[in-house]
Amino acid sequence: MFIEPNLSGEKVGWIEVICGSMFSGKTEELIRRLKRVKIANLKVEIFKPAIDTRFDNVQVVSHDANAIHSTPIDSSQTILLLADDVDVVGIDEAQFFDAEIVNVCQQLAQRGIRVIVAGLDMDYKGKPFGPMPNLLAISDYITKLHAICVQCGNIAQISYRKTAQDSQVLLGEKDTYEPRCRRCYNKALGV
Repeated sequence: MFIEPNLSGEKVGWIEVICGSMFSGKTEELIRRLKRVKIANLKVEIFKPAIDTRFDNVQVVSHDANAIHSTPIDSSQTILLLADDVDVVGIDEAQFFDAEIVNVCQQLAQRGIRVIVAGLDMDYKGKPFGPMPNLLAISDYITKLHAICVQCGNIAQISYRKTAQDSQVLLGEKDTYEPRCRRCYNKALGV
């Protein structure tokens, strides 16, 4: 990723979005970027939705068990209150936040803060998920990651749900979801 040098001396903020299906490495990439920022001695705040307690109540944890401390929150507006005097804000599982997360990210970037957001771009039906389409539209940089289809080994972009529950939000792991390519996903649906 190329970042233009700031010759004016004032802080310039931007929004980076890391997206893809489950098991594509989104959280792993978010943690990697945030750890590099910490090595650079920049001030960082990391947030995740309070409903995401799959691995830990407080830490952001990847499927590979890498972790970084975060603050669980219920409302995206809380980020504006807690992200005071920071250089970088990290946000995991953005698809679970309310629509206001888009405005929150824009306000942070306007303050000169680098905002790094990770989330599912599509739900288990292959439809845009929550505020992610709008975050993608306003972002300055997008990284789309892919998993590997567990059926055929091709690139996977959809999180196939293995259970019959039909609510859009269903926290789960490998027992509930698996990455599938478009062909294998449609085949499972009988399409």
